[in-house]
Parts: sequence; structure tokens; C-alpha cells
Amino acid sequence: MDAKHILLVITGGIAAVKAPELIRSLSQHGFKITPVLTKAAEKFVTPLSIAALARSRVYADLFDLKDESEMGHIELSRLADLILVAPATANVMAKMAHGISDDLASTILLATDTSVMIAPSMNVRMWDHPSTQRNLNLLADDGVKLVGPNVGEMACGEYGLGRMAEVTDIVSAVEQFFQSGPLLGKHLLVTSGPTHEPIDPIRYISNRSSGTQGRAIAAALRDLGAQVSFVTGPTNLATPFGVKTYQVETAKEMHDVVQKLLPVDGAVFAAAVADWRVDGVRDQKIKKQTSGALPQLKFLENPDILATVSKHAQRPKLVVGFAAETNDVIENASRKLSSKGCDWIVANDVSRSSGIIGGQNNTVTVLDRGGAEAWEEMSKTEVAFRLAERIAGALA
Repeated sequence: MDAKHILLVITGGIAAVKAPELIRSLSQHGFKITPVLTKAAEKFVTPLSIAALARSRVYADLFDLKDESEMGHIELSRLADLILVAPATANVMAKMAHGISDDLASTILLATDTSVMIAPSMNVRMWDHPSTQRNLNLLADDGVKLVGPNVGEMACGEYGLGRMAEVTDIVSAVEQFFQSGPLLGKHLLVTSGPTHEPIDPIRYISNRSSGTQGRAIAAALRDLGAQVSFVTGPTNLATPFGVKTYQVETAKEMHDVVQKLLPVDGAVFAAAVADWRVDGVRDQKIKKQTSGALPQLKFLENPDILATVSKHAQRPKLVVGFAAETNDVIENASRKLSSKGCDWIVANDVSRSSGIIGGQNNTVTVLDRGGAEAWEEMSKTEVAFRLAERIAGALA
């Protein structure tokens, strides 16, 4: 890094106690840090300790006459290469989304023309609240970049989504923000995760896909410079930083979102899409019959997203499908490559004994019109980067 300058806004959440570690790590990676503290943040960390670690004066007061004459909020808002808000509380996210500027931090964020990245941190119920999710969508539309939050145990004792991303993840996201790569200027589409096909308001049909491989592919393509649109079914994974994420539930919803995102330069269909859906979803819970009679379900075939895009008028230059098989992996994947009309198939054995579903490793074979290339077992992250490099070569 060529001494990139980060304006670090620290707000008043318990995760502010990680700010010293974050500053130390960013500094070690060659970044220059200028810290801004809210009044609430000073309840968790002291300006003196932050100043010592950042080797910079700490800015906190909007109405400091000295600051406003020498380094006012306008200049502060524009002196950095990136503004990082960590932790980003629900309160500061609401201010950002609605243009409220009642302290130095929020005024800087309103006055800036610099890219902004946030690392949210809050209670799981606060994160899930409709107002927070509306604000998140508004910020995404404004181009604010997101890292985390993660799933985990919180200071309040509850467990769920809302824990601030780890320092290593935040530093990685900042580094990736400044990177370029062979896919710079390319738009890639990635689908991931399972789909949920409802039976009634309570029950649904799905599969064991965790979405880990698809998420890793989206991140790897992003790291090579691509603009990534990430369409995911329901998972417990945090949204990958730096990609535009579209969350769907059913195969039909995924099909419709994918079609709207075309044209793209390349598409990777890693989602485990349900082949069938229930005809006539019940609007009330199906009750067990005292007679012992079983409910009768009729199924309809879901749209074939891979085949649709492979034969689409706006077909991407490269279309990559996945074949998750439990037997005759290569034979079944070869038939899928031929019938779907895609360019590559990434095949893997997802039988229970393989440990791939829900696991961290994968063993894949990449098939194209020229043959099959078997890869050794590696982590899903390594599979993703190797596949991303192969995609970059094909789109060069």
C-alpha cells in the first residue's frame, strides 16, 4: 500500500473496544489513520489511547473553533482515501441513511465525497429490525460498502447476526477496496445457497447447501477486480463485502432476479436450486389428521436457471454451472454440460460420506468441451480462487 489514508470513525458500541486492535493492524498494513470519535465512543475507549496508537490527533467536537479554522468537517471528510466506520451502530446507520448531521461524525459522513465502508455492530434484534434493514438497503443504494456483521455471541449474552466483523476481516476488506485485478471492468453474476420452496406458512422443502462455496466464489471474483452481483438463497452466512447482494427464497425468485441482472460478462451458478415446488401452497398450517390420513402434495417443476441463461438472448460470454452428485459424478456432470448448454460444469460428490455439504473442503472436477480437469481436495476458499483465476483467463 502507498500510505493510503483512512478516516476511522469510531461510534459508541461495545465493539469500540476493538478499535485499538483495528488501528494497530491497519497501521501494520501500511495505512495512515486519522481517528474520529463520537461522544458515546469515548465511553468505551479514550481519546488519549486512540491518539497514541494512531499517531494522530483525535477529532471529536463539531464546534471546536480551532478544528473548524484549521481542519473542519469539510476538510476532514475529504482528506482520506476511504472513510471506515467501525463499529457502525444502528444509530449512526440511521443518521447516514437519512442525512442527519448532529455531531462531527455524522456531519463528516454527510459532507463527504469519499467512499465509505461500514462494519455494523448491534444486538441481533436491532439488526433484524425492519428499520435497520431499510436503512441498510438505502446505504447500499448510496454506494456504502459493507463488511460483516458476523454471526456469534454478543456482549449482551445473546447469539445471532450482528456481531462486528473480526479485525482481520475488516483489514482484508480495506485492502481489497484498494486492489485491482484481471477482472477489473467485468461484471460477474454468482448464485449461491439453497432455495426454500414453501408448503404452508411454516414448512418448506429445501436441501443441505450452506452457501459456503458460492460465497467464496463471489469473494474471489471480487478480489480479482470484478463487479459482482450475488444472488443467494437463505443461509446463515454474512454478506460478502464489496458485492451487491440479492437475497431470495424460492427458485422462481432466483430465476427472476437473475434475468433482471442480465447482461453480465460471466455467470457462475453455484446455488443448489430445488428442482420442484409445491403446487398450491397452503395459506394456513396443514394440521395432522386424527384419522392418520397423510396430506397429498402435488409438485411442479421449477424453472431451470442454468439452461435459461445458457440459451438466453443476452447470454454471458462464460456460463459456469455446478453439478452436485451422489453417484456417477463425472457421467452425470457430462450429461448436464451437454443438456444445459453452459460452457463449464464444476462437478463434486456431495454424498453424505464426502463431508462436502456443510464442510470447509471440496474436491471438484471442472468439465468443459475439451475434457475434464480433476482438482485435488482443497478448502472451498482455495477452490474459489482457482476457479476465479480460470474465469479471468477465459474472459481476458
